[in-house]
Amino acid sequence: MYALARSLLFRLDPETAHKVTLQGLDQAHRAGLLRSHRVESPVTLMGLRFPNRVGLAAGLDKNADHLDALGALGFGFVEVGTVTPLAQEGNPRPRLFRLPSREAIINRMGFNNAGVDHLVAQVRKSRFDGVIGINIGKNLTTPVERAVDDYLVCLRKVHADAHYVTVNISSPNTPGLRSLQFGAQLDGLLSALKQESAVLDRGRERALPLAVKIAPDMSDEEVDLVAACLANNQIDAVIATNTTLDRAAVEGVTHGDEAGGLSGRPVEAGANRVIRRLRERLPQMPIIGVGGVFDAAGALEKRRIGADLVQLYSGLIYRGPGLVKACAQALA
Repeated sequence: MYALARSLLFRLDPETAHKVTLQGLDQAHRAGLLRSHRVESPVTLMGLRFPNRVGLAAGLDKNADHLDALGALGFGFVEVGTVTPLAQEGNPRPRLFRLPSREAIINRMGFNNAGVDHLVAQVRKSRFDGVIGINIGKNLTTPVERAVDDYLVCLRKVHADAHYVTVNISSPNTPGLRSLQFGAQLDGLLSALKQESAVLDRGRERALPLAVKIAPDMSDEEVDLVAACLANNQIDAVIATNTTLDRAAVEGVTHGDEAGGLSGRPVEAGANRVIRRLRERLPQMPIIGVGGVFDAAGALEKRRIGADLVQLYSGLIYRGPGLVKACAQALA
């Protein structure tokens, strides 16, 4: 059934298809047609009880507008965002491209979102009973030197409603953002967020876990440096990985030379390399593996090499909602 739906959706502009699909899911959910058959295989990580090990990666539901419908597909956790302090349009269209022959997607969305206040209001209305992660970033107009201010604004606003918060420093579509992954900039950002989170935790008598999402385009030595910084700042989890800038796997393919982050099948090897390295350097830290999961075997491989949880995005678009259950059953 999904193969037929996909053939129709893939005739539409990718961003239009994205909007139509989410609206259709909302309507089906309201009509009671989405009856969640979530695989229950609970695991506790970061002090949180995850109903199963399969989550939705950030980026698909930037504003938490479709949280209940997406949750009904069987996810144990859903990560919404990336959200910024102020609403922003993102980059000019076209900014989303399919590469079907490689089961890949290139996007240069640029953190388009309705702002953190809107997202928080939507999360508060949600009835999703899984774990909700909120992915935070900086506004385009905020200089990198002041990026910490934007992250702190978002952290304060989402603290009461998120189950965990992800610090996105690895999107390739906000100029300068990836520079925050290294050295004194990373240490300063994480230190400030941990200090502020500790203050907020005391006020609300809870411990909100902080995760950091990193890029696949790092050498082993760079991964080691990032891992050391995460450990030194007592970060609760790491998400590996975001999209890649590497175009070797899509060279010569239509849209393969478009600017932006490449996701889907071609990022699997790079993401897995980073996961392996992180597990060697961070034997106790929870790792959320994302990138190129298109079947149960792909989910199991990420688990085998060290990921505790797995997130889906491009695989969901190419394979459909049945992928959620297949992966959850395999990981159970």
